[in-house]
Amino acid sequence: MRRMTLTSGIAGLAALAVSTSALAGGLERHGYDVDLLFESSPFFFDGSVTYVMPNRKIKNARDHSVPADDPTNLNNLGYSTTADEYENYADPYVGGKAAIGDSIDCMVDYSEPWGASSNPGQNWAGAKDMTEIDVYSRNYGGTCSYKFDAGPGQFRIIGGGFYQEIGGHKEAVVFSPDILPGMGALIGQDFSNYSGLGRLEGMKDSSGGWRIGIGYEIPEYAMRASLVYNSRVKYDSIDGTLDLTGVPAAAALLELDPMRQALYSRIFGNSTPVTGSATLPDSLELKLQSGIAPDWLAFGSIKWTNWSLLQSVQFTCNGSAAFCGTANGVPLTSLDLYYRDGWTVTGGVGHKFNEQWSGGVSLTWDRGTSTVTGSQSDSWTVGLGAAYAPTENVELRLAGALGVLTSGESNPINMTTTSYEYGTDFVSALSGEFKVKF
Repeated sequence: MRRMTLTSGIAGLAALAVSTSALAGGLERHGYDVDLLFESSPFFFDGSVTYVMPNRKIKNARDHSVPADDPTNLNNLGYSTTADEYENYADPYVGGKAAIGDSIDCMVDYSEPWGASSNPGQNWAGAKDMTEIDVYSRNYGGTCSYKFDAGPGQFRIIGGGFYQEIGGHKEAVVFSPDILPGMGALIGQDFSNYSGLGRLEGMKDSSGGWRIGIGYEIPEYAMRASLVYNSRVKYDSIDGTLDLTGVPAAAALLELDPMRQALYSRIFGNSTPVTGSATLPDSLELKLQSGIAPDWLAFGSIKWTNWSLLQSVQFTCNGSAAFCGTANGVPLTSLDLYYRDGWTVTGGVGHKFNEQWSGGVSLTWDRGTSTVTGSQSDSWTVGLGAAYAPTENVELRLAGALGVLTSGESNPINMTTTSYEYGTDFVSALSGEFKVKF
């Protein structure tokens, strides 16, 4: 069997299928990738952008923050029971690899492994939980491998590290603007110019992690196997600001509980510095590929991601006890995720048509990570891609994917949040990639 030359393009197609199923995998978008280490050319550059278009529809939303017969319940105020949850997003990647002698390969890359973009708006019945959320990440990695002859192929030891930045914001309705004028009238105040919104903004922190792995390859059969572990990343100081200037300070006077009234008097109408902590997951991924006939390649992967580390990320006042006062040590807001571990399984085949054209198809199943809240159910994604090599040093690739997001429901925790349902929806994606080797 002659050596396969389309392995990099087919591996990239598998990566597209995984990225488009990321909606069912916690905050994952790009994840981690060290495939550049296996490129045979001494120097290799890879740049790509994937544009993902999710289409998740929320229906039958119910506000459980107050009893169903309460006139301030958002359902009673006429807020919509439906919403479009996710926003489209772009997933960029840039990486380069260089060989150092005959045994060492090193790569550096930039990616955005984690993220979330949701904007159901201010007019749905779950607006007290969330009207908008955005989470971003920036990852700068460096990884090397050492290879040596072992049997008919080469064994590879992989190790490296990465520096990571995260940030974002969250917005929610504290008091519906529909009821603010009436609240103000109870105490002789004018609340009509307030939005009633609260915003957790400017969240950011940085940290680092490491990876270790092994690989084995037999180039003449296009055979490759790799097992890579990426460490968890702990963020101890996710600092930001809880902006409640859209909530009238005098609204605290309407709270009958003395302790809550003291707390609300401290934060309503103010911007309060807050801090929180979270741990992003470790992962273990097994990748396999092999030539199965002249110019044909089969590939597959299994990945476990420890998303159960992320449950509820709580934010408290960030300052001295004297500064925070009644807010000292009290959770002021939170990101409630309650994830379970994620599993992703991909399989596919690729074919080289001639010296310039190759293509392939993949199928990915991703186990959804949502449990009692959220809409990240299981997903199935089909990816289709083509690679064109106008010269032996340049390759262009275009790929697309279409996925099915399965149905489910999100139930309130302790009957204090929002319940809703979602049906079978779809996600699509397009990806463009440019590779140079020499």
